[in-house]
Amino acid sequence: MIVTVTANPSIDRTVEVGALVRGGLHRATAVHIQPGGKGINVARALVCNGVKARAVVPAGGAEGEQLIGLLSDYSIDVVRVPTLGPVRMNVSVIEPDATVTKLNEPGARLTDDETTALADAVISASHNASSLVLAGSLPPGVRGDFYADLIIRLSDRDTRVVVDTSGPALRAAVAAGPALIKPNHHELEEAVGRALPTLGHVVEAARELRSLGAGAVLASLGGDGAVLVDAENTWHAEAPVVQARSSVGAGDAMLAGFLAAGGSGREALVSAVAWGAAAVSLPGSTMPRPDDLQPHLVEVHPGISTDRALRGDT
Repeated sequence: MIVTVTANPSIDRTVEVGALVRGGLHRATAVHIQPGGKGINVARALVCNGVKARAVVPAGGAEGEQLIGLLSDYSIDVVRVPTLGPVRMNVSVIEPDATVTKLNEPGARLTDDETTALADAVISASHNASSLVLAGSLPPGVRGDFYADLIIRLSDRDTRVVVDTSGPALRAAVAAGPALIKPNHHELEEAVGRALPTLGHVVEAARELRSLGAGAVLASLGGDGAVLVDAENTWHAEAPVVQARSSVGAGDAMLAGFLAAGGSGREALVSAVAWGAAAVSLPGSTMPRPDDLQPHLVEVHPGISTDRALRGDT
C-alpha cells in the first residue's frame, strides 16, 4: 500500500481554448473537471495501474463534498479529515501547443485542531505502508515544517517517506531526512537559490540536497525528461512525446510510476519517465493507464551530458 497526503487538495477545472488572449472572450473547446492536488494525482495514477493507494485529504464545504464524490470514481481508499473551510478550486487554461496558464486558489486556512487531526490521520493511515508521499503546497495556517515533523515522527518505521513540495516546506523536509524528494526544475532552482541552465547544474543541485539530508533526488525536467541522483548512481532519462496536450499532473504521474516500479534505481526511472510522458499526451490532469505507457521508448543515459542546456519547460 502506498499512502499519499494532499494537505491542500483542490477541484481542478481544465479548460482547452484555441488561443488565450488577455482581456478577450474565449469559447472553450473542451472542459475537464477532476479531483486535484499532487498527492491525489499520485494516488489516481497508481490505482489506474493496479497499485493500491490510500489518500489522506482535509476536505470541507460543498467543494469538499464534490471532491470526495469525484474520488469515488477511483478505487482509492480515501481518509477524509473534516474541515470548516472549503476545498479550493483551481483552473488551468490550455492552448493547442500545450501551453498552460494556471489560476490556483490559496486554499482554506486550517485551524490548529484541524492541522493536528490531519497529522494524526497521516500517522494512522501510513501504518504498514510501503511508501508515504507528502505532496503539494501547505494551506494557510499550517507551519512550513509540517512535512518535516511528519518525517521525524515516522523515522522509526520502515515506511519510505517521499516529499514533493516547494519553498520553505521543501527545505525543512530535506533537513528531516526523507528517502526521496521530487522537485521540478523551478523548485530545484528555488531550493538551492540559483539558476540551473544545464543538466550538469541540475546534478550538482541534486547532490547538494542529498548532502543536506535527502536520500535521493528525482528531478522532473519537463521535455528534458528526468534526472535521478542517489547514493550509488546518477542517471538521466527522457522519452519522446508525439503530441503534447497537457502537462498538468505529469510530474505526479512521474512520481507514481517511480514508486510503482519499486521506488529506486534505473528501472524505476524508466517507469517514471514513461508515466510522465504518457500523462503529457492526455487531456487535463488525466492519469495514464497501462495501454498509454511506452517504456520501450525511454532512453537512459548513465553518463550525464553536463553541458546540455535545458529548455526549462517544467
